Amino acid sequence: MSLPLKYNVLIITLSDRAFRGEYEDLSGPAIRDRLSGFFTERKCEAVIKMQLVPDDRAILQDMVRDASKTMHLIFTTGGTGIGPRDITIEAVKPLLSKEIPGIMELIRVKYGTENPFALLGRGVAGITGNSLIFTLPGSLKAVNEYLNDILKILEHAIAMMYGADSHARH
Repeated sequence: MSLPLKYNVLIITLSDRAFRGEYEDLSGPAIRDRLSGFFTERKCEAVIKMQLVPDDRAILQDMVRDASKTMHLIFTTGGTGIGPRDITIEAVKPLLSKEIPGIMELIRVKYGTENPFALLGRGVAGITGNSLIFTLPGSLKAVNEYLNDILKILEHAIAMMYGADSHARH
């Protein structure tokens, strides 16, 4: 299996309040901007789509199931905490064929030493269908912190998912 020539990416923001228009989604556009830079640096083409949805488990599961057929990468933002409306993990985790716990564990520990509230995050990463998926918090600061570490491993993770032998380069 060869690596894609063009990457299809979906960013899903989960927020009841942003969905109702009570405030602007900042974390979804931040993910888009960081990923655009990532692909530009690697001279890769990427089509990045964005969706804003309420905190609804069924909507999210349907969206992820559909996207996992055509998207190479799926990022969610929001709904990874412990509040009553935080449903992202319950929606996404059952859809994973392979979980990649190490990256999220590292992020929780790394940022949790500075800010203990980061230890309350429940984000997951893994493979669902044909997609790598990462569930990020809704906080703009947290999104940027998570991406600092995810982008370090993203190229290698994609290569591994597609069976490309990228170990020879490292």
